[in-house]
Amino acid sequence: MATKPEGLPEMEYRFLGRSGLKVSALSLGGWLTYGNHVDEDATFACMKAAYDAGCNFFDCAEEYSRGESEIAMGKAIKKFGWKRNDLVISTKIYWGAAFGNNPVNNVGLSRKHIIEGLDGALARLQLDYVDLVYAHRPDRQTPMEETVRAFNHVINKGKAFYWGTSDWSADEIAQAWRYADKLGLIGPVMEQPEYNMLSRQKVELEYAHLYREVGLGLTTFSPLRLGILSGKYRDGIPDDSRLAQTQNEFIAGLWQWTGKEKFEAMAAQVRKLEPIAKSLGVSQSVLALAWILSNKNVSSAIMGASKPEQVFENVQAVAAYKKLTPEILAEIDTILNNKPPAVVPRYA
Repeated sequence: MATKPEGLPEMEYRFLGRSGLKVSALSLGGWLTYGNHVDEDATFACMKAAYDAGCNFFDCAEEYSRGESEIAMGKAIKKFGWKRNDLVISTKIYWGAAFGNNPVNNVGLSRKHIIEGLDGALARLQLDYVDLVYAHRPDRQTPMEETVRAFNHVINKGKAFYWGTSDWSADEIAQAWRYADKLGLIGPVMEQPEYNMLSRQKVELEYAHLYREVGLGLTTFSPLRLGILSGKYRDGIPDDSRLAQTQNEFIAGLWQWTGKEKFEAMAAQVRKLEPIAKSLGVSQSVLALAWILSNKNVSSAIMGASKPEQVFENVQAVAAYKKLTPEILAEIDTILNNKPPAVVPRYA
């Protein structure tokens, strides 16, 4: 296990939206890593590094590596003997087809799948409850009232403490809240969207009214846009990088969607951020994470890591974001040229 380096900044803890729960500003997720191309020992080492650095929030999903990610995280919690009340553990429910012989009722947000899917996740995690459970995608074939009632059911049964959404539209989140208010139930406390320097529209514009109206908290994923914002692809794609693993079904699909020209354009844009990172004395990865943490609506930025050294480096963002002055943020906006408009005119 890697030893925690000296001089690591103190972790910051933020309220999860309008709730009373505090989560570490940086958290660790298992998407595309744990239970997949990162072996068990490396998973344990990364989770231990995150815990030692002050991370209390660990994020997973039933779909990640067909449940193997939850299994690996559960084993780590048992191995290190961490106190359950010191941790914030999440999972997401939607894609559970891998756990049944017939996928018909093992996918989506029906009452049946939410309850059975969460039971399955708890068994893999070896836990009695999760702190957070997410609707991993919107289910537009299931009535919203059924979904809201089902998530309240698992909360009432003590199997989860808070529920939220992932990659829902603002309208869908607002609709869930309308049903919750009408029925005297709990609405979605948090949303987990992609948010990074290259993907801003939903977080900075579409959700703006939800922060005010329902106190929505954000636990964001893909802070480095699959490593692009780390700067490691400035000279091409290293053989040992994630994007080189074209045998991975997700990565292969990503390349079909992104295309070489679009990727090279993003990499060229990211290269222009290097002088800013150097002026702050941090890596481009840390700059990207610090930029996310500078958004006060972000409760936690979920990082991925395959080595404990990556965790310790990324934690530097907790101190670095405080160095991002309005002038530096404006310079970043100029380079990126993708800041959403502050106000969208109602009429042309």
